[in-house]
Amino acid sequence: MAFSLFRKREAPENENREQVIGEGGTISDILLSAIMSGSKITKQQALSIPSISGNVDFITSSIASMPIKLYRRVKDRVEEVKDDSRVIALNSDTGDTLDAFQMKQSLVEDFLLDKGGYIYIRRTGNEVTGLFYVQPEYVVINYNFDPIRKGYSIFVEDKQYKPWEFIKLLRHTKTGAFGTGIIDEINDALATAYQTQLYQLGLVKTGGNKRGFLKSERKLGKEEIEVLKQAWRNLYANNNENVVVLNNGIDFKEASNNSVELQLNQSVRSLSDQFDKIFHISTDFYDTFKFAIYPICRALETALNRDLLLEKEKGKYFFEVDVKEIVRANIKERYEVYRMAKECGMMTINEMRRAENMNEIEGMDVVNVGLGAVLYDANTQTYYTPNTGMTSEEVKETEEEGFIDLHNGTEV
Repeated sequence: MAFSLFRKREAPENENREQVIGEGGTISDILLSAIMSGSKITKQQALSIPSISGNVDFITSSIASMPIKLYRRVKDRVEEVKDDSRVIALNSDTGDTLDAFQMKQSLVEDFLLDKGGYIYIRRTGNEVTGLFYVQPEYVVINYNFDPIRKGYSIFVEDKQYKPWEFIKLLRHTKTGAFGTGIIDEINDALATAYQTQLYQLGLVKTGGNKRGFLKSERKLGKEEIEVLKQAWRNLYANNNENVVVLNNGIDFKEASNNSVELQLNQSVRSLSDQFDKIFHISTDFYDTFKFAIYPICRALETALNRDLLLEKEKGKYFFEVDVKEIVRANIKERYEVYRMAKECGMMTINEMRRAENMNEIEGMDVVNVGLGAVLYDANTQTYYTPNTGMTSEEVKETEEEGFIDLHNGTEV
């Protein structure tokens, strides 16, 4: 039978895993074998590490929960555009099997861990009729590698697309076509954490029994060896059979340290702290928002403004992630923000009520512009001074009669 000398043997999918966490034989070699093999950790393996999964879920869910709004500049005012198909696709119905929350969550996850997040833009004429999330493994970039006139095409399932047909959310990119995920940047640290996790799993599966070997002073028969091997399997199977009786002349020699001696718990905590720093997660929520969430929001806005706006709209329209939604879960902090906004004249009472989905109150469109001494009505564009009881129009009417002392309301 003919065969090729250069044919590579394909290992079964679970072969390596079985060798690593097999029956008490190679459990303590996991860390060393991971370092020596240099195998790359996959996204699924990285997400099986609790600290990685928790940090990624926190960041992606936080960003996905914030609505994306579209604004346009009209002279010296900024107006929100609500009846736009792009706003609907970004916040509710994408036209895909994924809803808007799931789409944004997947997009940010690929931004963090993979070569980037990609969303196909379906257009009918100039109108966006759907946003379709595409997994990065199906995206192939044909890049020209020109250091100045950079250009590329996107291939999905052998079909070619132009760059402007996709929203591209890329981390640490120098090409504009693909980025660098955290998995590629810290693969060795992830491999250590993953193999440590497998080591702990192996200890659980073997009941915490130490690895070792048997030494016999005499040659054992085949039946004796089989009986001894079966007894050893039962010992490492983490069942009720926790005792092995050794015949005369057979001795057990320990070949590895236990988990306490390896200080696994301390190692796991150290790795978890390192991953928190990589994702910029801290015990202070506002520091976490500032360094872990806000930069991704700005990156997402930039990507949307580039790929979802028409050329004639750029400079006049812009997308913005409504980061105010991040504090909606804490009513005390939210109302404290409103109080400060009112005191510095940034918001009126009715603007606060609209932000809380409450009905407006007539006469509450006033802005504090003078440390509690002067109020400005945004609708009538008039000033009102509470301690004189007069509006700016009334002040003008009395100018011909004399000067009004604004401090005590008397005419001089």
